[in-house]
Amino acid sequence: MGPVLAGVLQLLALIAALALAYVPLGTYMAKVYSTDKHWRVEKWIYKGIGANPDTEMRWPAYLRGVLAFSAAGVLFLYLLQRLQGVLPGSLGFSSIDADQAFNTAASFVTNTNWQSYYGEQAMGHVVQVGGLAVQNFVSAAVGIAVAVALVRGFARSRSGELGNFWSDMVRGVTRILLPLAFVAAIVLVACGAIQNFSGIHEVGQFFNGHSMGGAQQWNGGAVASTEAIKEVGTNGGGVFNANSAHPFENPTPFTNLFEIFLLLVIPFALTRTFGVMVGSVKQGYAILATMATIWLGFTALMMWTEFAHHGPALDIAGGAMEGKENRFGVGASSIFAVATTLTSTGAVNSFHSSFTGLGGGITMLGMQLGEIAPGGVGSGLYGMLIMAIIAVFIAGLMVGRTPEYLGKKIGTREIKFAACYILITPALVLVLTAAAMALPTPGNSMTNSGAHGFSEILYAYTSASNNNGSAFAGLNADTQWFNSTLGIAMLLGRFLPMVFVLALAGSLAEQKPVPATAGTLRTEKPLFTGLLVGAILIITGLTYFPALALGPLAEGLAS
Repeated sequence: MGPVLAGVLQLLALIAALALAYVPLGTYMAKVYSTDKHWRVEKWIYKGIGANPDTEMRWPAYLRGVLAFSAAGVLFLYLLQRLQGVLPGSLGFSSIDADQAFNTAASFVTNTNWQSYYGEQAMGHVVQVGGLAVQNFVSAAVGIAVAVALVRGFARSRSGELGNFWSDMVRGVTRILLPLAFVAAIVLVACGAIQNFSGIHEVGQFFNGHSMGGAQQWNGGAVASTEAIKEVGTNGGGVFNANSAHPFENPTPFTNLFEIFLLLVIPFALTRTFGVMVGSVKQGYAILATMATIWLGFTALMMWTEFAHHGPALDIAGGAMEGKENRFGVGASSIFAVATTLTSTGAVNSFHSSFTGLGGGITMLGMQLGEIAPGGVGSGLYGMLIMAIIAVFIAGLMVGRTPEYLGKKIGTREIKFAACYILITPALVLVLTAAAMALPTPGNSMTNSGAHGFSEILYAYTSASNNNGSAFAGLNADTQWFNSTLGIAMLLGRFLPMVFVLALAGSLAEQKPVPATAGTLRTEKPLFTGLLVGAILIITGLTYFPALALGPLAEGLAS
């Protein structure tokens, strides 16, 4: 079987698995966020944190809950890293420096999971399990909660109430993320991923059964369970520096495809949740079709660029194999790269810096779209709904009538919130990239010069501001400049958009529903899907095209 056919068959198998999970998982999540009943363990949690889960919140109160909980998470994780040297289970690792501890705390609380350190050489068991893994669950649950609040904004009328943040966050962990991650961890262990709390082992180096001399040090860890929630919660931070290219995290081609399934399944299924909660599953299918069109288009384009043969070496290898695992090949690496950058996962099974110039540009553009196809857990759905509001507004301008979406008028207030949302991350990416290129010190971290070196910087700020977390490789980001500025970019890129999402949700929930008329845009039809895809690509292209032209496009056209 040729590598191209193998890649296509893996993609088809992935689509089939996602299709099978779509309806039951999406419907189940809608029930989770619609019921009034609380599990006993959830009642214990509410009592422990002093929250009343039955109190309805307007958007300012909901936002205060998000920010207060996240701020506490940043502080706790920062202190845990700073105290690592005196904690048990540290594997002898010292405490983390202040700038790197801030960067990592901001990274995991914002669901970015950017790592400027070698996981197996810096973090002990306590920090990995008690700090980073916990944030993998709760940061993902916060994202889903904000998305559900926006959906309630569309579904409710003349109330302004969006539900209860504490209830939504806790249910996301106990009823969705924990069960899925538990099952996924068992599958990964059965397929060869490690799960232990062993110390550091020194092993010899061998090739074809013969000793090569020297030794390597390996430490164990709760790898399978971390890997499971890392993908299910679209987090991305790996126990090992090689991330999902490491055989302890991703042992076989099957686990590779399984992990891609895990990082896509909740974001896609949330469109079903959206459709059920607003009372029209067709609206959910329209959003799903938009996400799927962009994802499949990017995947096909990536496979084409990476399989293209431009010389005898690539011809023999069956494609651009540099930086890719032989266990997975070009096809599976391309599917993984697109899936992880179109979501907010950031996990990698290959190194994006080694992709072709155009291939590296595709990974960047996937993040620059806002990671909405299908996006991170929660953040992908609310980002896509913001773009749907923009598309409805554009259509309203074309025909000269007040735009409406799901029975709610999109007036001046609503479009201002949506416009502010889509302007935040491009401003962070472009301003910080320009500052890093203009100042003398940040440029010293670049391994390469020219277009590829610029791509390293652009990718880093794109990844941080969009809360992705993957790295282009080649950039030494463990400096005070990058730890500080990337940490700030992650915090602003996560929480400023949430402010406008929740404000928009509150505004929509206060409105009286508008009955559909003959002039109402049918947003469940393929025509609207096409308009939405076009609006996403055009808005993103106009924003980032000059920067992309200086980096990956220049490199790709020169090769």
